[in-house]
Amino acid sequence: MKIQGKKLEVSYLSVAILRIMLSLIFIVASTSHFFKLEQTVQRIESAHFGFMANILGTPEIAVILSGIAMLIAGIALLAGFKTRISAIILIAVLIPITLTIQVGQTATLGPLFKNIAILGGLIFFSMNSNKM
Repeated sequence: MKIQGKKLEVSYLSVAILRIMLSLIFIVASTSHFFKLEQTVQRIESAHFGFMANILGTPEIAVILSGIAMLIAGIALLAGFKTRISAIILIAVLIPITLTIQVGQTATLGPLFKNIAILGGLIFFSMNSNKM
């Protein structure tokens, strides 16, 4: 089965709706990182793999930096500006968040698979043209 080089036509409107809806979760989440900093840090510290947040120094620094990245890249994705780069930045932020917070939370697998689905949307934009 040869897939490389094949093209799939999709509605521009459907791609724009996907881009807008996908961006909103990051914009909203970034505000939580700023306005609920202590609660977010506590959530990290109580997570099974919360120690991973110490890679950047302290969990507070990780929360603030990820909040800034999510806000800027989320707004860029919303506006359709540099969608490929924005998606790659959001992937780089979402993977450590998913590994730190969701992995190991066997009681609630929903948030883990929500993040996996979001990663799918981001991969779509990272693999496709900036004209979307």
